[in-house]
Amino acid sequence: MSDTIEKVKCLIIGSGPAGYTAAIYASRANMFPVLYQGTQPGGQLTTTNEVENFPGNPEGITGPQMMVNLQEQSQRFGTDVRDGWVTKVDFSGDIHKVWVNDTKEIHCETVIISTGASAKYLGLDSEQHYLKMGGGVSACAVCDGFFYRNQEVVIVGAGDSACEEAHYLSKLCKKVTMLVRSEQFRASRIMEDRVRKTENIEILLNTETAEVLGDGQVVTAVRVKQRTTGEEKEIPATGFFVAIGHKPNTDIFKDYITLDETGYIVNTPGTSKTNVKGVFVAGDAADHVYRQAITAAGTGCMAALDAERYLASKE
Repeated sequence: MSDTIEKVKCLIIGSGPAGYTAAIYASRANMFPVLYQGTQPGGQLTTTNEVENFPGNPEGITGPQMMVNLQEQSQRFGTDVRDGWVTKVDFSGDIHKVWVNDTKEIHCETVIISTGASAKYLGLDSEQHYLKMGGGVSACAVCDGFFYRNQEVVIVGAGDSACEEAHYLSKLCKKVTMLVRSEQFRASRIMEDRVRKTENIEILLNTETAEVLGDGQVVTAVRVKQRTTGEEKEIPATGFFVAIGHKPNTDIFKDYITLDETGYIVNTPGTSKTNVKGVFVAGDAADHVYRQAITAAGTGCMAALDAERYLASKE
């Protein structure tokens, strides 16, 4: 452990839209925030080529460039943006203790958790290739469905979110093929009925993805396998959507912060407050419903304002 303990008025853990927005507000309020970017600086948006639904960018913007802009804006007002990730916390006492990279110890008056959530993927090499290329693999239909207007796409998943995203895509795309690995949905009956009644959604049960096919740059088809017969076939598609869930990046907080059954942080409704005084949450670490950049940014603003008011109440 480091012999030197740093004292910080406001520590922000995570660097997506929530973290950077919190930093902008906190720095303008003279809270002198320190922000650690984490293992994926910029968050999930750094894997998105085009962002066209964030207000203020009429021509659209790439996800990485948007994160650069947000970082520079936060630094303009004095945010101390640092590399590194938080590996341990202790919120048991009045002083919020945080360790970075297992070595540096920081004592914080306030903490804003904006660690986000990571989309779950199948793990296929071909899937990861086209995800990194930005060539047709996505985990967010609302974010990227527009780019596949009047095209044919494939979506993997069996729960309510998968059904919701398939139905959303059906309004944009010529055809949506839904792959359900088992012989039945996990979704609620009303959501299952909705996709079954949608004419341009084809449902393939007992079907799993064998490979995402393409020309090296963009997706052109998906090879699938029927699990009962072993038969394989190719489905033409320009987009491959994965809707098998998200995992909130909250494991290091579980001994102190109240989490729901899937690991999302439970906040006081209408606020960013957690069960620990002086610790706040913003973005997808607490949001399993909307998961959009704009909603994350909004809760980042809330967290900074809540932290500012908390500090004022202690003076």
